[in-house]
Amino acid sequence: MHLLAQIAEEINKKANKYEIGNLQSIRKEIGGLSRLPSSRLFDQRTIFEEWGWHYGGRKELQFNIGIEGVDLRYGVAFSLECSQSLPSIDIIIPKIALFNEYLSDHGEHFSDLKMWHYQGDRSQDYMPSSIPLELVREGVFIFLGGKQNKNCVNYSLILETFDRLLPLYLFTETAGYEVFDKNHDNGFHFKAGCSIKASSTSSSLAEKELNILLRHNDIQYKLYKELSVIYGKENVGTEVKVNGLSIDLVVKEDDEYWFYEIKTSSTAKACIRQALGQIMEYSYWPGHQQAKKLVIVGEVMATEEETKYLEFLRNEFDIPIEYQAINA
Repeated sequence: MHLLAQIAEEINKKANKYEIGNLQSIRKEIGGLSRLPSSRLFDQRTIFEEWGWHYGGRKELQFNIGIEGVDLRYGVAFSLECSQSLPSIDIIIPKIALFNEYLSDHGEHFSDLKMWHYQGDRSQDYMPSSIPLELVREGVFIFLGGKQNKNCVNYSLILETFDRLLPLYLFTETAGYEVFDKNHDNGFHFKAGCSIKASSTSSSLAEKELNILLRHNDIQYKLYKELSVIYGKENVGTEVKVNGLSIDLVVKEDDEYWFYEIKTSSTAKACIRQALGQIMEYSYWPGHQQAKKLVIVGEVMATEEETKYLEFLRNEFDIPIEYQAINA
């Protein structure tokens, strides 16, 4: 068994502890299939010596792994190489449009990952972004994900990355509509605690300034520690799930909840603009847990004008919205 096949097999073994382990069940529901396409994330029929994709993923945004020199890549990809199983790229083009839509709204969540494409030659790595029209043509391969040493594989990191990319996959494969396993409870469930994530502590100045995700993680952890002192660790949780979404931080007060959404833009106005739709959806979408307080968190103080804007929303529309500045 070649190296990539061994890696795929190990990913399969560990996937049942992650959301990505349900991919084939999700595909069954999305496609209205009578039975599971496969019991495994990766199947040896779609794993080759240098690349591979999830079983059934030829016409989809595919969970993809591959060997590139000393590196192992892992992430999602569009393969626009036509074959017997993909006679035309027309079926993928609408999915690329949805991919672009999702990244325009949520691209900051992938700032620690890289994109690249192959069009005769491999491009340099670049920041996650919308796929330009000139790349939407037969023979192009477009990848979004991470990489690590192929001889020292961190499987947890691969599977965590796949879990982070799963909402993107769902968006592209369901035409923007949320589809969930009817047997899976996706309601709001508060869980206290804070998972330790990558931090900017040991990063260079450039990385600290440019890597939005690292700054987000630092703010989240500092906010968690501060609120835990005030309200108790048992009443503060991060990445609380609700219908496939993830609330940055939640405080529980008796039977009521406060939702916090973190943004890293250079002004409070931009943070508010980016967070407002998200945090209101967390609280007010039908069937969701309504929050007593909605708090947008940024790194900069709000100006008098920005504060008045939030006061207007509170007074005119009775939205319990606040802004809090925190410097990580």
